[in-house]
Amino acid sequence: MTPSPAPHCAGVILAGGQASRFGGRPKGLEVVQGQRVIDRVATALRDALPDASGELLLVANDPAATRWLPGVPVAADVRPGLGSLGGLLTALTSVGGPVLVVAWDMPFVPGGLLRALRMEGESGPFDAVVPSSGSWRGVEPLCAYYTPACAAPIARRLDAGDCRMIGFLEDVRVHRLAPAAVRQFGDPARIFLNINEPADLTTAEGLTDGTAG
Repeated sequence: MTPSPAPHCAGVILAGGQASRFGGRPKGLEVVQGQRVIDRVATALRDALPDASGELLLVANDPAATRWLPGVPVAADVRPGLGSLGGLLTALTSVGGPVLVVAWDMPFVPGGLLRALRMEGESGPFDAVVPSSGSWRGVEPLCAYYTPACAAPIARRLDAGDCRMIGFLEDVRVHRLAPAAVRQFGDPARIFLNINEPADLTTAEGLTDGTAG
């Protein structure tokens, strides 16, 4: 019997949040080392997808979002005001298949890491593949692979008032990419750096490239 092809995977950029520490300016439109953060994220996602054309989706509520990445469709939150977890639900609902998700304020996520997450997800019986990190959560849920099986558990968590990005992981089959595997692609502190405030831009400008594509 011929094996079934892997489900189609899309790359999703989560552009949520009020950016209060940026004075309301869209964080992903800031420039890091000569390139907008959103463009860096889009390139990494396209590099990680099996189709060279790299189907992308931008999840954003800003009316101006249609101009941020010309040609990339935009989906507004299906359940507004619920943070990144609501954005992930929107991604899964809109795509209807597996998604590689990256927050739009993470300029240094390499395509190689995203590709590793996707390949792990497609090769095993997993609903989610998340990379280990040095954060308080232990994993980085805003740089991860998710299947539609996560949608219902996410909705239940949101209904219960639990908007944590890691809460629903207790309800699905999760594979955690080991720290050693993540470090093959660079320093985790650099890979998972978020541009949350102006000082982070200064930090990002001074970081040298230590990733492995």
